[in-house]
This record gives sequence, structure tokens and C-alpha cells, in this order.
Amino acid sequence: MEEEGIEESSKRFLGSSASGGGGGSGESSRWVDGSEVDSESPPWSLMGDEEIREGYGSVRRRLAKKPRRVDSFDVEAMEITGSHGHRNKDASLWQTFALAFQTLGVVYGDMGTSPLYVFSEVFSKVPITSDVDVLGALSLVIYTIALIPLTKYVFVVLKANDNGEGGTFALYSLICRYANVNLLPNRQQVDEHISSFKLKLPTPELERALNIKEILEHNSSLKILLLLLVLMGTSMIIGDGILTPAISVMSAVSGLQVRIAGFGTDALVITSIVILVGLFSIQRFGTTKVGFTFAPALALWFFSLGSIGIYNLVKHDVTVIRAFNPFYIYLFFKKNSIKAWSSLGGCVLCITGAEAMFADLGHFSVPSIQIAFTVVVFPCLLLAYMGQAAYLMKHPDSASNIFYESVPDRLFWPVFAIATIAAIIASQAMISASFSCIKQSMALGCFPRLKIVHTSRKLMGQIYIPVINWFLMAMCIIVVAAFRSTSDIANAYGIAEVGVMLVSTTLVTLVMLLIWQTNLFLALCFPLVFGTIELIYMSAVLSKIKEGGWLPLVYASFFLCIMYIWNYGSVLKYRSEVREKISMDFMIELGSSLGTVRTPGIGLLYNELVHGIPSVLGQFLLDLPAIHSTIVFVCIKYVPIPVVPQEERFLFRRVCPKDYHMFQCIARYGYKDVRKEDHHSFEQLLMESLEKFLRKEALDIAMESSLNDLGIDSISMRSRDSDVHDGDGTGDLRVPLMQGQRVEETESSIPGGSLLNLPVSAMSADEDPSLEYELSALREATDSGFTYLLGHGDMRAKKNSLFLKKLVINYFYAFLRHNCRGGAATMKVPHKNIIQVSKTYMV
Repeated sequence: MEEEGIEESSKRFLGSSASGGGGGSGESSRWVDGSEVDSESPPWSLMGDEEIREGYGSVRRRLAKKPRRVDSFDVEAMEITGSHGHRNKDASLWQTFALAFQTLGVVYGDMGTSPLYVFSEVFSKVPITSDVDVLGALSLVIYTIALIPLTKYVFVVLKANDNGEGGTFALYSLICRYANVNLLPNRQQVDEHISSFKLKLPTPELERALNIKEILEHNSSLKILLLLLVLMGTSMIIGDGILTPAISVMSAVSGLQVRIAGFGTDALVITSIVILVGLFSIQRFGTTKVGFTFAPALALWFFSLGSIGIYNLVKHDVTVIRAFNPFYIYLFFKKNSIKAWSSLGGCVLCITGAEAMFADLGHFSVPSIQIAFTVVVFPCLLLAYMGQAAYLMKHPDSASNIFYESVPDRLFWPVFAIATIAAIIASQAMISASFSCIKQSMALGCFPRLKIVHTSRKLMGQIYIPVINWFLMAMCIIVVAAFRSTSDIANAYGIAEVGVMLVSTTLVTLVMLLIWQTNLFLALCFPLVFGTIELIYMSAVLSKIKEGGWLPLVYASFFLCIMYIWNYGSVLKYRSEVREKISMDFMIELGSSLGTVRTPGIGLLYNELVHGIPSVLGQFLLDLPAIHSTIVFVCIKYVPIPVVPQEERFLFRRVCPKDYHMFQCIARYGYKDVRKEDHHSFEQLLMESLEKFLRKEALDIAMESSLNDLGIDSISMRSRDSDVHDGDGTGDLRVPLMQGQRVEETESSIPGGSLLNLPVSAMSADEDPSLEYELSALREATDSGFTYLLGHGDMRAKKNSLFLKKLVINYFYAFLRHNCRGGAATMKVPHKNIIQVSKTYMV
């Protein structure tokens, strides 16, 4: 989880109404950013003014527009272009072409460098003894590229995006929104009212989709299996971040062995390591500074591939176009049998990086990626492979280093320079993808907290994670030094690539059945066709486990264990907090003084609960001689969508009667949102937001009273009921009040303008004496300063737990928690303003 440190309080603070689950009574409790109604009630009832406000109706909500609130949890994000919304997908034709050009440098670097090593790996398993060998291998490459990247990704998978975001976690978040399969029980019905949360189903009554949804939601084993599948796919993408720089750089540098006599394996390894160290060392400057020439360089690279391919076709053997006949694949396997099947491990390298087309979708658009691949990448790759095949028809002994052998002598050094740059760019793309995957994992509670540096104020996706960067560099150096050749690295590389593709095929099939509600025959054809192809490739690369294929399995298993253990511990911790909430009955017994002394000041108590009073408050009341006059429970929660619009960020609610001066605030973030704030600005903007909430609350009460006086309370109540039971979860529930425009909207919303005769008190909440008193008390508390109330606790398994659970919680999870970033560092709060308590969770 993003925020830790909520501690378990003594049992004496728990009343009889505390609940072990997320829901309680059937009443609706009001979350106010001015509008939202949360149908999940906490295990306690609000008192005093909270009861008065239970009569709100949606007639008022239609009277005014939604204000643009200041986001006090994300100051710097306001300076980042597009950080709270998606790129306009209805871009002009020229904008789409410009995006398509940019994709060459970010998306297609990995796939573009595959001609450096594909045929070298294929013919290391199958010696060339006849034209059938060359034509069969070329036919395999052609149809592999045509079926997987072109047909599967361009025409199907790209459509399974999550509001413009792609990747395995995007697919998982999409499934989590339509079926409640997230293991962390902090989902609220009010989250479904976020404008980007839910898509309209084409046929919501379709029985098959509802049955699948029910099966997923009520089978805990399937939930765990789905999570493990997603984590495995993510782990393999991180593994690609290790293997891609190693194989790309070594393949590019290997050209020196052709040109320079005496340039042996040791020199190849040392040169590759030097380039890798330089590559990872400049990551801290950010993608923009590192890669401002990426797109032009890759465009030049693809132009070189196509041109050299045409040259070799014309000069050597243009008849290789016969490979478009798939019958040569049959002849290839008939002639070489087991060796042909073994060569598939090299053939699959021609589609390395295909997953990047989907994973990097959030930075571009579907049309731009489709145009770039079909117009530039696909034709140039075909020409490159056909040119190499034509050269091999005349020079079959050149297979070991076919790319540089087929380059004309006069062009060798320019092509070598461009190839080296292209290899570095391909590496950069996968390194950045690894950073993005880990950030998404952290946001969804599946990875320990690490330091994230945002390297751009314009592009929210450009981040740098120092610990991961140096880890990837160390692993790359170890791989290059240990394997010393591209052949064994290629065996490892294939397993990681095909593994990610199988995960995507499985998740997209589930999206087809659950969300798209595709025809059953078509939905089953997708995994039947593409899943079969990928399984065949997987069987070939798995046979190379002893020759280097074990490496990605080790990496994937390592990251999978880390992510699952962290998620497992976070779920247990959250459930413990829900179980140990302080009951409202006990708070009422304590009184507004909370059984202690209330001193001027603002106490910001960070916790993870979306409902109820956290038990850590009880620990503070026990340990401190006094507590602040105003307390705000701050919960930072991630929802399974890429970006939460800034105007829908906050959910405020009052806790206890007015004289308690306690508030609960949930700040909702998507897994792509940026969180980076200065604490001074944070404090100022939080108080401004709280004041706006108090004014809107007073206005709500005044207007509700006026509406009741006019005799339209029955309309309000019917509208409120329709809000709660509305099926699409949108509309009135998202319409808060805006002071600046309430009069105009009031006039236009009620027939005949009957609200023009409302008393003045309904039009000006500032005249409410209780509001002015509360605002003055809030300003006095603000002048006295802010204190961050944090909890720091250890988790221990109960004595009667299984040995495996004790091992995981007491040692592995504890090790991860002690060595990841603490709550204070994560939230960037000033150390002099922190009060922290420690407790132990027994789970």
C-alpha cells in the first residue's frame, strides 16, 4: 500500500458496534465533496448534524455545477500537462501522424533491433544446406510478425485499453472495475461515480457476463489466481528490462568482430559493459533529456533496414519472395524436424517488444500506434529479413553474423553507429517500462514503497526509480559477464517475451467475455489461435532452460514472491485495521474533549481506512497529554483507474457532531497519477479545501431547509432514492454545489423559477453564525500550526498460525517493510512536525 503506519489500538477503545467488515448498517452515509453519497455505511452511526443532513435530495444537486476544487494532495501534479486527464484521442490527422512518428522512438525500438540477431539464432540450430532452410525460416518470420504484432496487438489487444492506458496492470484494473476481484477490501460504491471509472456495457443483461462476474467475485481461489497471473506478467516485463539492454547492446557491438581483427569475446564483453554502465548512469536525467533524438534516430534506422533490404534483394536473389507461401514452413519442418522446432526459440525474437505496443499506449493513441506499425515498422522489417535471406541464398556461411555481413562495405560504420544508437534506444524503452510497471504495482499495493523521481513537469509518465535502476544495471552486467554471447541470452529472452504474451492473451480473453461480451465463438477463437501459437513457441524456448532459459524464470519468481508477499501482508494489515476500528458509541461517550485536553492546532492523522475511526487515534489519546483542536483523518487511496480527474479527487465527511471538529478526507488517485507535494503548499491548500467544504455544507443545510418549507421535500426524497438505486452510478450523484453559480442554476432547475423566493439564508451561507464560528476556530487552529500524526507498527502472525504464514509475515514481509521507505519519507512531511506511535499488529 502507498501509505502505511496505522497502528492497532488497545481493545478498550472498541465498542460493540465495531465491525469486522467494510459495511455496517443499511443507512446511507454522506461523503461530501459537495455531492457524493456513499452507500457503504461504516460500522457506526453519525450523530447530531450528520442526522439532519441525511435528508438531502438530488433536486438540490441539479441546482448547481461541479466546482474545480484545489487539489491539496498533489501540488506539483497541477503543473504537469495532462496529469489529470487523458490525451485527446480525437486528435487531428496531423497530430496523429506526429504521434505516430514519436512512437518509433519509444515503442518500436526493441522490435526494430531484432534483425541484428534473429537469423543468427535461427541458423545456429538449423545449418543451411538448401534453399528450403532459408525460405522456411523467412516464411516463419514473416507469418510470426503478421499474426502476433499485426493481427493480435494492432487489431485486437490495443482495443482492450483502460481509458487509454495499456499493459497487464491496466487489463487487471479494467477487470477489477467490472468484477470486485481486488483482494484489498477498500472498494466503495462511491468510487463507481468517478467519470472515468465505469464504461457502458453494450448488453448488461447478458447472462454469460453476469455469470462470469459472479464466479470471479465469489471464488477466492480465482481471485488469487488472477492476481498471480498479473504479477507473473509484470515480473516478466521487469525481466525484459534486464535482458533487453544486454542482448541489444551486445548484438550491436558484435559488429566490431566483423570489422576489427582481434576483437575477441573479452573485448566484446568489456565494451558492452561500458556502454551499459553509461546507459544506466544517465537515467537520472530523465527520458526527455536522454531521448530527445529517439524518434529521428529510429526513423533513420528503419529507413536503413528497408534500404539495405531492397539492395540485397535486387543484388542477390529477389526470388525469396516465394517465402510468402506458407507451404515452405511445412517443408522446413519436414526437412529438419526436431531442429526446426528448436529453431523457433530464435524465430520468436523477431517479435520481441511487441508487448510495448500495448504497454506504452498511455503516452500515445491507438491510431498513432497502428499507423506507425502498418506504414513504417512492418514493411521495413519485412524488407530487412527478406534482404538477409537473399544474401544467405548466395552466402550460406555468413549466418553467424548475417546483419553486418549483408551491409555494404561503404556503409558499415554509419550503419554500425546507427545500430548502436538504436540498441541503446531499445534498452531505454524497456527500462522506462520497468519503472512504469513498478510504479503501478506500488499504487495497487503489490510492491514495497520505493523512491520515485518525476523527471518531467510536462509528461506524467516519465519517472525514475533509483533503486530499480541500479539493480537492473547490476543484473545486466552479471548477465553479460556470465553468458558472454548473445546466443544464451536469446534463449532466456524468448521465455520472458512469450510469457508476457500468454498473460495478455488470457486477460484479453477475459475482457472479451466479461466486458465486451463478444460472441462466444469469436471470443474462444482468440485464445485458440494466438494462444496455440504462443504455446508452441513457449514449448520451444522452454527446451532451452539449461542453456540460459532458467534466467527469466529466476527473475520472474523473485519479483513474483516480493509482490505477492507485499500484497498478502497489506491485505492482512488492512483487515486488521477494519476489525479494530473505534466505535462511534465510544466516541460519543468520550465527549467533544475526547477525554483529554484539546489544544489549538491541526492534527493530520494519516490512515488507510475508507470508513470509520482508525484505532491509532486511541493510541494517540493514550500516549499524549492533549490532542489538537481540529483533527483530519487523511486516507490516500488508489482506485483501479489510470487517472482520477482533479475535480473528483476528494471525498470529505464530518466525523461526530460539529463540536468535535473532526473530519475524514479520502484522496483518490489512479495508478498513473503523480503525487509529489511540498508540505507548506499542501497544508495551505488542504485548509482552503476544508473551508470550501464547510461553506458548501452550510449552504446545503440552508437550501434543504428552504426546500422543505416550499413543500417539495417529497420530490427530494424520491430523487434521493433514485440516486441510491440508479443503475449506471453516474449523473446526479456527481453534481456538487458551487457557490459562484448557485443562483443561476437555481433559477433554471426548478420550473417557474419558484426558488427565486427562497429566503436570503439559502443564498448566503456566510450569514450562518455557526459556520462563522467554525471557520474562525479553523483559522485559529491553522495559525497554531500543523502536526502529522503517523503510526509505525510491526506485524506478527498469531501464535496459532501456520508455520508458512509465520515465516512469510514475521520474516519476509517484516524485512520488506523495514527496508522500504517509511511513511514520513513517502509523504514528504517535515520531521519536526511528526508525532509517531508504535504498536504491533497480530494478524
